[in-house]
Amino acid sequence: MIVQCRSCGQKNRIGASHLARTVRCGACKESIAPIADPIDADAETFDEIAAGADVPVLVDFWAAWCGPCVRAAPEIKRTAATVAGRALVVKVDTERYPAIAARFQVTSIPNFVVLRGGRAISQHAGLVDHREMTRWIEAATNTSG
Repeated sequence: MIVQCRSCGQKNRIGASHLARTVRCGACKESIAPIADPIDADAETFDEIAAGADVPVLVDFWAAWCGPCVRAAPEIKRTAATVAGRALVVKVDTERYPAIAARFQVTSIPNFVVLRGGRAISQHAGLVDHREMTRWIEAATNTSG
């Protein structure tokens, strides 16, 4: 994934296993903080993060026309900020990437899947707040395997 340094503007390629860590910019050597925002994922980015992340990944399956999905967006953003450095939050637009949603048998949205080690640990349909999402991530963190 490409992350821009806030200090010098350099674009840095960061592997999925390092997105939840503090890394250094390749140009100016300043610190780049762990990802603290939801990642809008295309199929390639989703596969890279799902397979390569060494922390739990909360996937938000959503669509722009879905009212509850729109209402969930601030909670998703707050969750990403809360779990930065301990987990990643990924958004998948089911209209643009229906094949990803089909892999997880998503039939209603919003739908949330927690991945760990590339495997689905839990799945939840319906609107919830950031505290509940954080609990799912903590449960995945405490699950061995």
